[in-house]
Amino acid sequence: MGMGALSLAMMLASSQTAGAAGAPTAAGPLSPKQPPLKAKAKHVIHIFAAGAPSHVDTWDPKPALAQYAEKTLPGLAGVALPSPYKFSKRGQSGIEVSEVFPKLGLHVDDMTVIRSLWTDAPAHELASRFMHTGSLQLPKPSLGSWTVYGLGTENQNLPGFITLGGEPEHRQASFLPSLYQGVNVNYARNMRLDKVLLNIKNQFVTTDDQKLQLALARRLNGMHSEKLRKEDQLESRIESFEMAFKMQTEATEAFDISKETQAMRESYGETDMGAKLLVARRLVERGVRFVQVNAGGWDHHENLEVNLRKRAEDIDQPAAALLADLKKRGLLDQTLVIWGGEFGRTVTGNERAINAGRDHNGRGFCCWMAGGGVKGGNVYGATDEFGARAEQNKVHIHDLHATILALLGFDHTKLTYRYNGRDFRLTDNFGEVVKGVIA
Repeated sequence: MGMGALSLAMMLASSQTAGAAGAPTAAGPLSPKQPPLKAKAKHVIHIFAAGAPSHVDTWDPKPALAQYAEKTLPGLAGVALPSPYKFSKRGQSGIEVSEVFPKLGLHVDDMTVIRSLWTDAPAHELASRFMHTGSLQLPKPSLGSWTVYGLGTENQNLPGFITLGGEPEHRQASFLPSLYQGVNVNYARNMRLDKVLLNIKNQFVTTDDQKLQLALARRLNGMHSEKLRKEDQLESRIESFEMAFKMQTEATEAFDISKETQAMRESYGETDMGAKLLVARRLVERGVRFVQVNAGGWDHHENLEVNLRKRAEDIDQPAAALLADLKKRGLLDQTLVIWGGEFGRTVTGNERAINAGRDHNGRGFCCWMAGGGVKGGNVYGATDEFGARAEQNKVHIHDLHATILALLGFDHTKLTYRYNGRDFRLTDNFGEVVKGVIA
């Protein structure tokens, strides 16, 4: 009768008996699955620093730049632009962190900082697509969609993949079934809850009437089962109605941060970014598999010294609070937290000498990961003396994706989906697991 009808039947049978976490009573396409390999990570929170943060001003100190200030660097065009920020050793591990992250620096012992990332095309649209989907050109499923496809989700009353802002193609399911598509929520602090999630509550009929409508759709699905083998419009409609029906109560509650203590809200910072990361914790706590938070604004071609500090202040307290909160609740070990952008920045200044900034650089940049089986207090890889390109233990985007999937319990070469006669995967035909970041 089609997977839509099967999923609907499960919902109708269990809507009155499902537990608080929305645990399913029968197998379905979104039911939680055990990964084939042993792993700690069960959830992912991806904080995407859209715009490409400068690595040499955040997580990759390069004192040699100061020695060449306003001088030409060997083998590079332009003159050296030393970082305006000081770096200091933090935590027991002594990882050097920029002064712009005073609170995040307290958590380096839970982090692996990868200093040797590189990507193929340092253009925002292409590199962002690559970071999220493993593809520069073709529309392919996003990392979040692959995650839910492989693991299902622990809460059947919420989508398995939720994004808080960001571009539509960053959450696309592409050729995967549509139920693995990320659901975007344009959330902001102090937003009315009835404005957060639109179009999930029918204002004109009761809950009982909605159940009758869904039951009718189920009967129609059965009557037209032969047709549905060729067309999935009715099946997709059932899936949409089903998820909206189940989200009417639990989803609204998950975004209601007024239920948190004042002290907790203050710890994240009473800003939009603080509210989003607090919501990210609440979603993971309720079983959502993959949460993506857009934390952009890092495109600093000019006035770097002022603008980068402002952007860092926006994420420093909320991200630090998230790590502390997850750890206190015993969730950090099973939640992989990732921060990073789509590429790095040049180590030479551009021609805007008065308000100096940095241009695009795909040959070397940074990200950090914490929790979820990541080795804490760890720096992996290195750029050259000036930070211009990855040099030691280089990590390509395909390698990063392979490693994330490994932390979730998958061999990236075997998590595939057959489409157009080919078995597709997130890492295409490439990628090596970076074992040095796994505990």
